Amino acid sequence: MGDLFKLLESRVGANARRAVEIYAREVPEFRAVAADASAREALVEFSVLLRRRTVELAVDEMPLSSDDLAAIAAAGRERALAGMSLKAHDHVLGLHSALAVQELHEAAGPGEADALMRLLGWLGPQGTAAKDAYTHGFLDGQRNVLTFAHRVQQLAEALLTGDPVASGLAEVLGLPLAAGYTVTVVRIAGRGPDTPAAERQKIVGALTAEHRVPLRWREPLEVVALVPGDTAQARVRRSALDFARAVAGAVGRPCAVGASSARRHALPDALAMARRIAEAAPLRAVPREVSTLQDVFVELGAGRLPEVERWLRQVAQQLARGPDLVTTLDAYYRHDMNRLATASHLHIHPRTVDYRLHRARELTGIAPATAHGVRVLTAAVARVLAVNP
Repeated sequence: MGDLFKLLESRVGANARRAVEIYAREVPEFRAVAADASAREALVEFSVLLRRRTVELAVDEMPLSSDDLAAIAAAGRERALAGMSLKAHDHVLGLHSALAVQELHEAAGPGEADALMRLLGWLGPQGTAAKDAYTHGFLDGQRNVLTFAHRVQQLAEALLTGDPVASGLAEVLGLPLAAGYTVTVVRIAGRGPDTPAAERQKIVGALTAEHRVPLRWREPLEVVALVPGDTAQARVRRSALDFARAVAGAVGRPCAVGASSARRHALPDALAMARRIAEAAPLRAVPREVSTLQDVFVELGAGRLPEVERWLRQVAQQLARGPDLVTTLDAYYRHDMNRLATASHLHIHPRTVDYRLHRARELTGIAPATAHGVRVLTAAVARVLAVNP
């Protein structure tokens, strides 16, 4: 055994105790576990085991054994059972990786470059194997302390933030990862008190049981679901709409739905886009459509210019002076300006539709059936419906 390996072996105990002290100082949840003397001693023993096995195996360039990986997974499981969060788990793993490299450089002396490179080369694949085993054990242990609904929200959070732990979470939950998702943002109308936390958890539980997709309800007025697939697929749009309707029914408030599709690595950007779309999408007591960029690109573009926004607000105020003009124009444009279909949808006589369209022209100076009318009035109507269902 070379000098570097001997020195590392002699420092195993000191390095292990220092590691536990650093974890306890930097991670409050770890500090709570280490406050118990017997638990702290167990933490030190595990830290010693990791370092001793590193020296023993790296000197002969041997991989971690199945027993080693099982012991590492058991330690991860114990941390979960002790109540540590996934965030704390990630923090500890980051500190451990940094300390492992630091300890090697502290021990390496002049002329030991070859031994140092051997150790670093061993740490690469074996460190990954150990991390995966520890994480798998941790996630498995969470089954006993967290509900399925809570862990589904963890998976959604990991996917939306690009956290690599998502693959392990998906495996434990039995929700295979898709190559891409449609990020569906359900915006809840902001009138009335927020849904109580206990009620939110109950709703999330029902949603996860029925829809079996990663979802998150972190913001009081926003529920996010990740539906596998692309909005170009009718099946995906239908699933997203079913989910939105379930949310609206559960909260008893109008909701707007915005969606954006992306590959897994681009989901954070898709979330930002879906939010913008949901802000421009119409609020409905029962959602009738899933809006995408192609559906609201006019509204999104207009909203970036204060002058256009003020003008559309004026048009909307003019429409408000007539009888149900916004509702009529919304139905008229959604039925491709077909008067009879609009009348049937609204349960009114076609002549009433004609009167309202004429009244809209009188109030705004814009003819609804012209190209100019379509461009302006659809944007004005969308602006109203995005605020008032």
